[in-house]
Amino acid sequence: MDNFEIKVEESDIDRRIDVFLAMNLESFSRSYIQDLIKKGKACVNKKAVKANYRLRDGDIVDLAIPKPEPLEILPENIPLDIVYEDDDVILINKPKGMVVHPAAGHYSGTLVNALLYHCKDNLSGINGVLRPGIVHRIDMDTTGIIIACKNDNAHQHIAKQLAEHSITRKYVAIVAGNIKDDEGTVDAPIARSKNDRKKMAVDKDGKRAVTHYKVLERLNNYTYIECVLETGRTHQIRVHMSYIHHPLLGDEVYSGKKENIRLEGQCLHAKVLGFIHPRTNEYMEFEAPVPDYFNEILRKFRKN
Repeated sequence: MDNFEIKVEESDIDRRIDVFLAMNLESFSRSYIQDLIKKGKACVNKKAVKANYRLRDGDIVDLAIPKPEPLEILPENIPLDIVYEDDDVILINKPKGMVVHPAAGHYSGTLVNALLYHCKDNLSGINGVLRPGIVHRIDMDTTGIIIACKNDNAHQHIAKQLAEHSITRKYVAIVAGNIKDDEGTVDAPIARSKNDRKKMAVDKDGKRAVTHYKVLERLNNYTYIECVLETGRTHQIRVHMSYIHHPLLGDEVYSGKKENIRLEGQCLHAKVLGFIHPRTNEYMEFEAPVPDYFNEILRKFRKN
């Protein structure tokens, strides 16, 4: 067991214990914490409590988290759209609906399962057994180019470029409304939402996040744009475009709106990825074509 002990501050008085623990232990979901509370793993002043317990001044909360059981992530013969591959890196054009790495509810059918089959043992191990080769990710319903590393040396080089914001990452998206300016920059820090732990939000106490955007085409009530990431925060483009009141088409999480068009998640495609190769030190840039479903939506809008 891992044991966490947290003293209740004045600002947390009368807060539910499950909400309090989810806010303080961001790596665990609220549902997982609620399950631990049901199993008697959460105590206040050494006594087990229920999830709806309201905290009081001076309470000391203890939570016992069981050690995770080792998971065997199995190789799966899933076809990959390989954009480029050598002994150090592999670039994949990820389809809509594919999860990048195993997580709760998705232990098969992921990009990692496919990479384990294709690359055998040739994947970096820095991110552990659940994320071999993975240095960055894109959302399940975002399509486009993603890089994985075949050895730890390549992983360290690419991870350093990501940390220094020197990797070129260009996305295309369809957003609601007609963006006034032809181009602009959203420089707004992002953190996990205080109201919904599954969402991210612009928050003055968050990490700096910068998205540059440019209008590619105006489509009546929608705008086709290119976004260049200067930083790479979780859901960055989705949060930033919603923040400026132009949420991504199909993004029900950050727009709260259902469209009349049949969609499966947000219209967002990772089109271009450029980086310094870890072995040759040469700059390389690759492009993944916009998928058919995306082009079909653009064609429909152009007819209107």
